Amino acid sequence: MADPGSKTTVLVTGGSGLVGSAIQKVYREEAGFDEGEEWVFLTSKDGDLRDPAAVRLLFEKHKPTHIIHLAAMVGGLFKNMKYKVEFWRDNVAMNDNILSLSKEYKVKKVVSCLSTCIFPDKTSYPIDETMIHDGPPHASNEGYAYAKRMVDMQNRAYHEEYGCNFTSVIPTNVFGPHDNFSIDDGHVLPGLMHKVYLARQKGEPLSVWGSGTPLRQFIFSEDLARLFVWVMRSYDSVHPIILSVGEEDEVDIKTAALTVAKAMGHEGQVVFDTTKSDGQHKKTASNRKLRELHPTFKFTPFEQAIGVTTKWFDENYAIARK
Repeated sequence: MADPGSKTTVLVTGGSGLVGSAIQKVYREEAGFDEGEEWVFLTSKDGDLRDPAAVRLLFEKHKPTHIIHLAAMVGGLFKNMKYKVEFWRDNVAMNDNILSLSKEYKVKKVVSCLSTCIFPDKTSYPIDETMIHDGPPHASNEGYAYAKRMVDMQNRAYHEEYGCNFTSVIPTNVFGPHDNFSIDDGHVLPGLMHKVYLARQKGEPLSVWGSGTPLRQFIFSEDLARLFVWVMRSYDSVHPIILSVGEEDEVDIKTAALTVAKAMGHEGQVVFDTTKSDGQHKKTASNRKLRELHPTFKFTPFEQAIGVTTKWFDENYAIARK
C-alpha cells in the first residue's frame, strides 16, 4: 500500500472502539504492515466528527492518504428504538464530513464500516451485497440503517463524479475485547457477558431478553480487523463486501447465551424473558464474495473467541465500557 518515496498515513476513526482496538492489536502484533506506513488511531477525544471544522483540523494535522472509517453512533436494539433521530443525524453528519473532506484532500482510499441491519426487513435469505436497497430496513433501527445505507450511495456517487476510491464493508454481529458491555445499550453478546458476570456474582439465574430463537452470524473483532487490513490493501471495488462467517456458522441466541455462561463459569439457571422484543428473527448473510476473493482466510472458532472475550471482560471489568 505504501508508495516508494511517499508517506502513507492510514487514519482510523473510532480507533479506541471494538473494531479500532482490534486493528491496533493486529497492527502491533502481526506482520504485513509496511515500514513506510503510519497508522493513526483517532478517538472521540481527538475531535467531534459531526463538526466539519473539527474534521478539517484532523485532516490538516494528519494529512491522511487512506482512511478506515469506523466511528459511528451505535447501540443495541433498545437504544436504536428509542433514539432514531439521533442515530440518523449523528451518523449522516460523520459520514458526510469524512467523505467530503476525503474528496477535497485527495485521500487515495476510504473504507467505511456498514452493518447487516441496513438490509431490507422483508427479503429472501441469504442476503448478499446486491440487495441493500431492495426494501425498507427493520423499523426498530431504521434511523441507523438508513444513515449507513447512504454511505453506499455516496461511495458510488463520489466514484462516478470525481473518481474517488471509496468503498465499504458490511460485517455481521461483531464482538470481542473493548466492546460496549452495557446491558441496556450494548449488543447482544457483550450484554449477555455483563448479565452473566452479575448473575454469577449474586448467585442468581441468568435472564436473557427474548425467546432465544433469533439467529445471528457472529464475527470476532480480531478476525474483522485482519479483513479490514485486507480490504484496504486488496479490495478496490466501489461496491460493498460482506465480511462474515458462513451461513453454516449461524448461532441462535439461546446457544450464544449458554456458550457465554459456560465460558464464564455460570452454573445457575438460564431463563428467557419473552416479554422483551426479539428484534429481527434472522438476517443470514452470504459470504460467497469474500470466499471467492480471499479463499484462504480462517475464522476463529466461536467458542474460542467467546473465551478470549469473556476472559478480557473478567480481567478488565473495572475499566470496560458498560
